[in-house]
Parts: sequence; structure tokens; C-alpha cells
Amino acid sequence: MTTDGVAYERRSAAPVIAPVLPRKLAKVPFVELAEGRLQGVVSSGSDPARVYVSSVTTGDHGLSCNTNNNRPCGGLGGGTHPCNHIGALIEAAVAQYGLDRVTRYLKVELPEGVDDVRSALHTTTAPNRAAEVFSSFLRHLSYLELPPTTEPLPELQWFPAAGVAR
Repeated sequence: MTTDGVAYERRSAAPVIAPVLPRKLAKVPFVELAEGRLQGVVSSGSDPARVYVSSVTTGDHGLSCNTNNNRPCGGLGGGTHPCNHIGALIEAAVAQYGLDRVTRYLKVELPEGVDDVRSALHTTTAPNRAAEVFSSFLRHLSYLELPPTTEPLPELQWFPAAGVAR
């Protein structure tokens, strides 16, 4: 790390921020706060070959939950009642990022002494973003197969370098 604190920006690997609490990767292998959504991949409880791609949008709390084969989740009550997959996603996000960061990102107002994000959502139906979220998950998985290096990654070279005028 350099004195300006941005040495990681010159490498193909970024620092890993430790989760707030340990979480079960087998249940929710992928969770992120990105693109205006809490989104991730949740394993099926009944079929080991199936996963659900779930998301909650920031602000309006739009819910989306579909299988990896793009079939709607049967437990998502009309798109406005959180299913168990979304509940597991929220729990994993709180374990990964902490309650304050998740509620701030989703713009959720929790009453004093309440820590159940799911019950505080004012939900709507969100557009299906399963393909985008699953693609992000697969892209993250592909980086796990790369050997550690300080050399630039060719597929990321289209990002402009910080502080470089173009």
C-alpha cells in the first residue's frame, strides 16, 4: 500500500473487505449492493441444481426472484410479498455488509430496536433482472480462476486509469 492509499488501484486484485459476520456461502453464494439493488444468488432448498436470482431495488423496494432458468419464484406473493429467497438474501447482506449499510443502501427506515429489514420493506414489483444479476455472479466466479497477479487484466483495460487525462 502506498502512502496515498491507492496502490490496489494499480493491481488486478482489490483488497477484500471482511464480512461483518460469518455467512453460509452454500445458501447464498453471491450477494452485492450494486446497480441500485441488493442482489444475489440463493441456493434452492429443494433442488441442488437450481438457484434463485433475487433482488430488492433501492428506494421503492421492488422485488424480483427467478430461477437460473428464468422461471418466476412461486413464493414471491404477487411480486409484493418477500419470498424466503429474498429473506435469505437480506440476511446474507446484513452479515456481509452490516445492518446500517444495508438499510442505508435500500433506504429502509427501521423503528428503534428493530433489526428485521424484511419487515420494514414497502414493496412493489420490480422488473426481472435475473439475467444481469446471474451474469455478474458468473463474471465474479471467473475471476476466482485467475492466478493472483499485479499485471493488468486485459478485459479490464477499457476502464480509464485514475488520474490519467484522455
